[in-house]
Amino acid sequence: MVAIEDTISTAQRQETQTERLQRMLLRLLVYSILLLWAVICLFPIYWTVTTSFKMAPDVMRGHLVPWVDYTPQWLGWRSLGLSPDTIFNVSTVRAEFLKRFMNSVITSISASFLAVVLGSLAAYGLSRFRYRFGPMKNADISFFFLSQLILPPVVLALPFLALYRELALLDTRIGLILLYTLMVLPIVIWIMRDQFKAVPVELEEAALVDGLSIWGAFLRIVLPISLPGMVAAFILSLILCWNEYFFAALLTSTEAKTLPVMVASQTGSQGINWWSMAALSTAAIAPLLIVGVILERYIIAGMATGAVK
Repeated sequence: MVAIEDTISTAQRQETQTERLQRMLLRLLVYSILLLWAVICLFPIYWTVTTSFKMAPDVMRGHLVPWVDYTPQWLGWRSLGLSPDTIFNVSTVRAEFLKRFMNSVITSISASFLAVVLGSLAAYGLSRFRYRFGPMKNADISFFFLSQLILPPVVLALPFLALYRELALLDTRIGLILLYTLMVLPIVIWIMRDQFKAVPVELEEAALVDGLSIWGAFLRIVLPISLPGMVAAFILSLILCWNEYFFAALLTSTEAKTLPVMVASQTGSQGINWWSMAALSTAAIAPLLIVGVILERYIIAGMATGAVK
């Protein structure tokens, strides 16, 4: 009897060890796939950053590993006046870069903020009230906003060009801000509509019973709980506005040009200045990475606050 129990215990231990080994192998496989996918996703950024420190022969030969395949140089950053030996000197190229950089910052942040404010109000109305515009109801109105993304930007080129010429908005920041706001507004509406639908209506009803108005319930109850979604919508809008090239190249000439236009201008009759384009691209990517890291903490804090409430 004792021998049988010992045999059963040994079999159970072996089965437990086998299951543990299978879980470890499965976890190792999953992490390996995720690591491979991370390398694939991050390689373009790595290639861009390293190319900004390469000389022309290193770029043409495809050298990848610094201090192994090539010795890093400041050629790309020197062409922008941002290398250590030129940063304190007068540079027209650096002044041009800073001007384009500020144009991108102002237009992207302003348009994203305006889109989040207007989109949140529209999304709250669509999630809490019933509307009817002819045969269209709430679901049709929401789909109408989303359908605006289907239209190719090139179709709107001539109408916007003619309209902006009449309104004297060509080559102005305010013109880009208004256009970018319209461009990302449908996405913000759809994101925030789902966020507001996830908030229990009973919380607002209780606030109304306690004496708050609809605006008071929205600002004091719904808005704090939906803050993570607003931050996510802002980040997505910021990325889309920051990277937009077509309308920035079409509607601007000298004063309101943004960084993507300046990056694309590095092509010339004698080829592409890969080192300059890589340095510009690195300078354009860095702010988005910093904003993403900073605002990720606010997303987590907002989710925790909403869970406690």
